[in-house]
Amino acid sequence: MTRIRNLAKEKLGAGEVAVGIGLRQARSVDVGKIMKTCGYDWLFIDMEHNAMAVEDAVEISVAAQDAGITPVVRVPGFEHYHASRVLDGGALGIVVPHVDTAEQAAKIVDNCKYPPIGHRSVTGALPQLDFEPVPMAEATVVINDATLVVVMLETPQAVENADAIAAIDGIDVLLVGTNDLCVEMGIPGELAHDKVVAAYEKIIAACNNNGKYAGLGGVYTPDLMERYIGMGMRLVLAGSDLSFMMMAAKERAAFVRGVSLG
Repeated sequence: MTRIRNLAKEKLGAGEVAVGIGLRQARSVDVGKIMKTCGYDWLFIDMEHNAMAVEDAVEISVAAQDAGITPVVRVPGFEHYHASRVLDGGALGIVVPHVDTAEQAAKIVDNCKYPPIGHRSVTGALPQLDFEPVPMAEATVVINDATLVVVMLETPQAVENADAIAAIDGIDVLLVGTNDLCVEMGIPGELAHDKVVAAYEKIIAACNNNGKYAGLGGVYTPDLMERYIGMGMRLVLAGSDLSFMMMAAKERAAFVRGVSLG
């Protein structure tokens, strides 16, 4: 049977941390190979919080798969076409933000998985299959297996419903949007707050109880990342192209301005 490699899913299945990087500024297809060389397992291609077009997202996705790094797209909403267009275009995973209930999670699976798991519409000539004419019965199974479905939990309601959300067949990861969660809980920016820790504990337990994986987003200081990974976070968003570019650029500018003139 045809096989599609999804490095992020392989890492998770092996009990390892799958390390991702967010793309906000990048628009060129070489970014996947660049980030693979930098040691990342997956791209978080963000279509919620920037102006990236579908065309950019799918071109990056096709090139990323060939480079051996998993392209995962965060879509801007629940509508089925947000997920289906980028999946048909080459993405190997979908992140859906602001998921509060099991009913919403089940609908997302419907949109992202072919029958019998969901109700995604079939099409031909998929880039994930190198545009080869694979028999439909085989293609749907292979694509379902390779597609990572991630839901973001970003409110107290979502945390309360974590176990029910994790129980939905077809959901792979419960990814915490920590900054939005903190704002919703009335503790903006307090990423180490006891309420955050308690929320993580509840979500990680829900994942462990249902054979799913917990994901970490919005936490980028080494001490907190180490703490939360130690608690059980496995799909980890380690930063973004914008934050890394600015950090390195500021460091270099400060160095050059500090050089003594001869």
